[in-house]
Amino acid sequence: MSVARLVSALQFCPVMCAPRNRDPAPSLQSRLFNAVLAQLPHKKQLASAEAVHAHVQKLALKPVTFEPTGLGRGVEATLTKMGGWPVYYTAPSSGHEGCNFVMFLHGGGYINEIVPAHWRFVGEMTRKANVVCVVPIYPLAPRATAKDVVPVTAEILRMLLEDAGSAKVTVVGNSAGGGLALAACQWLRDRGHRQPNQMVLISPAADASVSRPEQATIAARDPIQDIPGLVEAGRLYAGELDVDHPYVSPLNGVFRFLAPMTIFSGTRDLLYPDSVDLAARARAVGVPVELHLLRDQPHNYALMPTPEGRRARALIMRAVA
Repeated sequence: MSVARLVSALQFCPVMCAPRNRDPAPSLQSRLFNAVLAQLPHKKQLASAEAVHAHVQKLALKPVTFEPTGLGRGVEATLTKMGGWPVYYTAPSSGHEGCNFVMFLHGGGYINEIVPAHWRFVGEMTRKANVVCVVPIYPLAPRATAKDVVPVTAEILRMLLEDAGSAKVTVVGNSAGGGLALAACQWLRDRGHRQPNQMVLISPAADASVSRPEQATIAARDPIQDIPGLVEAGRLYAGELDVDHPYVSPLNGVFRFLAPMTIFSGTRDLLYPDSVDLAARARAVGVPVELHLLRDQPHNYALMPTPEGRRARALIMRAVA
């Protein structure tokens, strides 16, 4: 089914997303923020395979710190190790007795480390939703690839689910982290382990092939991403696996019996057709899905300092609390 037909089928379903005639025009702040994003170097870093390799080499020579920055007041962070990875726990300074849990998987195309904007979001969830956040610092491609990253992520999630007991556990992932969250939940399901209570997927990278014909047109309007670099980053993450393998492209996996999903995407995100397809495929096999698809919003809009981003985060806070 084409994306146009999928959108048409979804836009009048209140469970999935608001009807298109109720989709408000982007705010002035959002339009200005799109213009600012277009001036930043993110898109140039994804303009070609060569640009990706240069960026990866630069990071290898001068790694970026993964230590928490910008959590804000009222949040405490503790570092431990799970599966051989550094894993941070954040908790309200007032205490975590009775708190629910969030496992947060950061974005960055599988080649970039967690950044202060991610930590600010983790701090906001910890403080406002009164949850304990578990943040794995997963190794990056090409040093680590999907065949290693997905199983270890899923094992950490399995251990969290065991330790949480009756407390609610939500997996939240943005961009590459959204794809990793989906792949990890598919891994758990395939091995007979329980699912988390829900997934919150923010602009998930669900198909590393980035091969839909309409994505070339969308890429011209996307202020952050470009196709050649995303394809190469996906290839590095795939390693010895085919890029279509569900570890790499979980859109190609099986959706039956997965946790309920809430998905955020915008039509200036060249990955948004995959989110529409993901929502339709999951819902077709009985998985409850809410798709929040907003007009002219960019990749990861839910994390941005715009009215649309703040409204999305308010929904996320209510979902994970």
